[in-house]
Amino acid sequence: MNLYPLKFTPILKERLWGGTKLKNVLNKNIESDITGESWELSGVEGDISEVANGPLKGTSLNQLISENSENLLGKSVVDRFGNDFPILIKFIDAKQDLSIQLHPNDELAKERHNSFGKTEMWYVMDADPGAKLIVGFNRDVEKSEYVKSLEEGTLESLMNYEEVTEGDTFFINTGKIHAIGAGVLLAEIQQTSDVTYRVFDFNRRDKEGNLRELHTELALDAMDYTKKDDFKVAYGAEKDTVNEMVESPYFKTNFIALSQPLKRDISAIDSFIIYMCVGGQASLSNESGDVMISKGETVLIPASSNEVSIDTDGAKLLEVTI
Repeated sequence: MNLYPLKFTPILKERLWGGTKLKNVLNKNIESDITGESWELSGVEGDISEVANGPLKGTSLNQLISENSENLLGKSVVDRFGNDFPILIKFIDAKQDLSIQLHPNDELAKERHNSFGKTEMWYVMDADPGAKLIVGFNRDVEKSEYVKSLEEGTLESLMNYEEVTEGDTFFINTGKIHAIGAGVLLAEIQQTSDVTYRVFDFNRRDKEGNLRELHTELALDAMDYTKKDDFKVAYGAEKDTVNEMVESPYFKTNFIALSQPLKRDISAIDSFIIYMCVGGQASLSNESGDVMISKGETVLIPASSNEVSIDTDGAKLLEVTI
């Protein structure tokens, strides 16, 4: 079968800190008032995405890959990752602050969890006035000082706070301590991993009255204690062209804001392409079909495609490749 543009059924996650913006702003089909995450495209074990459109509707991502690996993913992606889907795509709504956390690098994650590490990026889609992110320390910190701050409940005084508005973009290296603050709705692109070391959770309790698990010891050797101003992404926002945002060993992301249709020759890109719609709507087509995409939706263009046409008069898209 020729592979057409593929949409997937969102995998919705209730979270202690979740809210209603995924429903009210991104039009997700949700009844819960504490849905924190919409996993748009996932190869994480136990949370495998399924196709939502066309003849392949209901087919799991894993089955698609096993039957069409190079056509779907691209030869270079298969050579590097085999049949593992290498990235995880989410929308996240933080009604409350997320826990202060970090993620291990590939080496530690492989050794401890038989997993990839978790490098990620955030694109802010909506933010309440004054909403903030925590990204890194506000100065270089000794490990012993960090441990003391946990014991004394003063960790927040060591954190770097960044006030955010729509369009702000952040690249979060492994080892960097971070948290999404209350009032932020964002798009997240990350390595395929669900390994998180939670180090402080504001002493919150879940609906059973229990404190959530912390990963204090695991985090000690995974953390970067230095202050680094390497997280805010400066990118162009020129209309009707492709603006580079992030290029890392794990994924490349571009920003595309359109006032008119755009045709992209993608024959030289040996990778699938994911489009996350962060504003407006568009029709995306390749040689084998087309699909509509609106704000809060995601589509995968198979690697076998030679071109993609984007028909719109006002869409904003994140374009993600490996």
